[in-house]
This record gives sequence, structure tokens and C-alpha cells, in this order.
Amino acid sequence: MSTTKNDITQKVEETVEKGVEIAKETFNNVASHLPFANLAKKGNDEFSIEVDLPGIKKEDIDLNIEDNRLTISAKREIKKETKKDDYYLLESNFGLISRTFLLPDGIDKDKIDAKYEDGRLYIKLEKEEAKKPKRISVN
Repeated sequence: MSTTKNDITQKVEETVEKGVEIAKETFNNVASHLPFANLAKKGNDEFSIEVDLPGIKKEDIDLNIEDNRLTISAKREIKKETKKDDYYLLESNFGLISRTFLLPDGIDKDKIDAKYEDGRLYIKLEKEEAKKPKRISVN
């Protein structure tokens, strides 16, 4: 049984959609504590995830892949201190943030690229070369 380019593309899209639905259901009750994320497909070979992590230092972000799950975790430590002659104010917010995404089959785990800029984590995912559609020229 041969697999066409459209079959593979459809399977990847369905897997991403299924992963998003599972993530939505799983995190529904705790959504207010999770960082916002945008998922996007770019062409047939590339996907991207953008995660908002304001107030987090780059060195406090950890990305791990196990099986087909990409887990982003970060440690937030915000401390705002005001010292005046007549009062002292300390506000702090500490906590662990974690979000897991189910990746579609065929993602090249060695080509995942992550960049952190202005409170937002940008992650690029690519298909494995063997899973990418290839054009064959006719001689």
C-alpha cells in the first residue's frame, strides 16, 4: 500500500489537531495558570509554537522531548521591593510553569530550534527528511 504526499500531510495535520484537542481538554480547568501559546503550520514541512513567558529569564526555561511530547517548563521568580523612609513593600510571585505539546509523528527531534526574545519563546519544528514531500523530475 503506497502512501501519497496528501495522505502524510493529512495525517500530520490530524495528529496536530488531535494533540491540540487533547491539550485543551487536559488543561481546561487550569488554563488561567498556563502560558498562552500559538501553534502554526508553515507549508508542508514546518510547524511553529510560540509561548508567552513574560517575566521569565532565558536561563530558567527548560525544554525536553520524551516520546512525541515536547514539554516546556520555566521557573518564575518576580520580586518587587520598595523601600521608603516610612514604609517597606515587598511583592513576589514564585512558581513553576509547565506546558506539554503532543508532536505529530515524523518531526525531526534533532532539528528543533528554540529562541527566547522579549518574553516570548519561539520554537520551530521540521519534518524528518524522509517524511518531507519530494518532487521527482521526469527525464
